[in-house]
Amino acid sequence: MEKVLIFGASGFVGSYLSQEFLNHDYEVYGSDKNVTEMLPKEVEFQISDILNSIQTEKLIGEINPDIIVNLAAISSVGASWNIPQATIDINVIGALNIMEAARKVEKKPKIMFIGSSEEYIASSLPINENTPLNASNPYGISKISLERFAKLYRDQYGLNIYCVRPFNHTGVGQRESFVLPSFCKQVAKIEKSRKSGVINVGNISVKRDFSHVKDIVRAYRVIVESDCCEVVYNVGSGKAYSLEKMLEYIISLSSQKIEIQIDQSRFRPTDHPVICCDHSLISEKLGWEPEYTVFDALKEMFEYYSK
Repeated sequence: MEKVLIFGASGFVGSYLSQEFLNHDYEVYGSDKNVTEMLPKEVEFQISDILNSIQTEKLIGEINPDIIVNLAAISSVGASWNIPQATIDINVIGALNIMEAARKVEKKPKIMFIGSSEEYIASSLPINENTPLNASNPYGISKISLERFAKLYRDQYGLNIYCVRPFNHTGVGQRESFVLPSFCKQVAKIEKSRKSGVINVGNISVKRDFSHVKDIVRAYRVIVESDCCEVVYNVGSGKAYSLEKMLEYIISLSSQKIEIQIDQSRFRPTDHPVICCDHSLISEKLGWEPEYTVFDALKEMFEYYSK
């Protein structure tokens, strides 16, 4: 049975990815600065911090994993504007600690790092892997830097390092600081009050490609199981909807009258009008296709907050 070590296992995606590997007969180890109740009980968990190079090296040496997936990151564009230094520390230096530890062990594990659609230039067309990179926020810049180091360690040390560029994804368990969980929670709260209400939002005219998190973690597994680590894959639904359309759908799940109120303080310094994924490459090469829609995820989150 192959071993998978997931750094950042206590984050939103960690529990879903852990379950995905468990469902496919892997022995799953998780690590993070704290544990979450969402993590499957079958996961062997250890507290650690990827910014601590000694801890990271010790953990990788003890577990001796076949696969490492790093989910530990500042994963919010908005947060990255507020803490750019920490974004670089965690997203780049933390990843370097993993690569340094991996190159020192006898059995070289496969490593997967998570990039982002935020690495690309702004484009009104669906973005494929040949679209130029030119991030316009600290988060995207950190992910480009991470990929450059991954290539360096792949070339210089022969490590099998996989990089993937997921587009937005959501689902039950995502923090409420993210836009769609925030919408779902606000609408569910109004629904439970049995009174009309107001929902405060930022720029809802932008169009975004959102996937169900279950589709994303399935793509991660399929990619890291593949033979060629040099191919960088986009992962997304291939459909971009405006935040307004998604919010209207969430409101339609409620029986209460809800007014939408625009809050200028919620606008980002830069916000691309459209971000949409072209997932042709992963579909053609690895046979991955989305099985869910963002509306499936929205319904699940609304029902979760309504309970």
